[in-house]
Amino acid sequence: MAVNVDDMYYAYSANSDIASKGEYGGVVTTIMKYLLENNIVDAIVAVEEGVDIYDAVPCLITDPEDVIKSAGSIHCGTLNLAKFVSKYLDGCRDMKIAVTCKPCDAMTMRELMKKGKIIEDNVIMIGVNCGGTMSPVPTMKMIEEVYELDPKDVVKEEIAKGKLIMETKDGEEKAISIDELEEDGMGRRENCQRCELKIPSNADLALGNWGVIGPLAGKATFVEVFSERGADVLDKVIEAGVINTEEPIEKGITIRENINNIMLKNSAKKKAADIEGTTGDIIDVFHAYQDEFSKCMKCYGCREACPLCFCEDCCLEAEGPEWVPGGYTPAAPFFHLTRMVHMVDACTNCGQCSEVCPSEIPVSKVWATVNNKVKEVYGYMSGFDTGEPIPFTEYPKKDNVHK
Repeated sequence: MAVNVDDMYYAYSANSDIASKGEYGGVVTTIMKYLLENNIVDAIVAVEEGVDIYDAVPCLITDPEDVIKSAGSIHCGTLNLAKFVSKYLDGCRDMKIAVTCKPCDAMTMRELMKKGKIIEDNVIMIGVNCGGTMSPVPTMKMIEEVYELDPKDVVKEEIAKGKLIMETKDGEEKAISIDELEEDGMGRRENCQRCELKIPSNADLALGNWGVIGPLAGKATFVEVFSERGADVLDKVIEAGVINTEEPIEKGITIRENINNIMLKNSAKKKAADIEGTTGDIIDVFHAYQDEFSKCMKCYGCREACPLCFCEDCCLEAEGPEWVPGGYTPAAPFFHLTRMVHMVDACTNCGQCSEVCPSEIPVSKVWATVNNKVKEVYGYMSGFDTGEPIPFTEYPKKDNVHK
């Protein structure tokens, strides 16, 4: 059976141990293990449990027997693996990896590939559908106070039919309207609420439980093929007999599409609300958030967390003719305007900046708003609108910029 781009399958692992531990049949884990065992990749990049199930830690796996450690759902996995790949693995210049990625991970890796910071030929992206992630501490507080459950007892969370469902280890389920939670400042991170990509069609494969109905409901994964590389990987895995596949039920395909469309419709509403009142030019956006930026303490946390802020030497701290005298910190608008010039055209709304801000400035919301303005006025940078990567040698560079 030859696998082609745009093919869809219901799939589940042929390994009973992986199928029982992994989410919805353990297909992601099985694919990763196969790639490593057969030397198709040198390592797997995924997340594993840290202190508890609310603590997602990036991991590099080189032993196929260790892949099982990354199986299963980890609540509140808010990190962006693109930063891990570009910074700590040197953009995969000397190794081949397979990486599990949410849509924003995949978007960010694509941007870094365009800029020559990640080598595309050395990365296989196994995407996972994502309706949004939740910050660990606020989520545990919400579970205690709103759901009246012990966070340690929760083993699974899911958004279904407009409700955020918490399931405990004894099988109890509690569901609350996601809209009501988010109106009260709980639920998904605010950047996730306006995200415009729920199924990672920018990855090589996309996997999730949306649309799996019938006898395999809860036991299998809906797999979609989005690239020739993804088709080749899935073809090998099926041929090896390590996963079982079935043709998806037509009604399930419709359900999956409906779920995606409902989520995108809600995201569009959130996005419209976020940019309301900022209909002028880009500088007007900064004026609208002037009070927020006045709280900036110049910790540079947003810069350090941003996967697209990758200059080796920041121009605000560069040797030679300094933009800011030694011993001084840049004024809040100047610092953020400088970051905007560098990376906002490529902002993927991953929310890392807001996640780390000690002053609780909605940095991601500002960047998303400005990014929307850039697209409205200019489209994408030359070459981006075609979807073709810009050769790194042709990418605009200045001293200390994109170095």
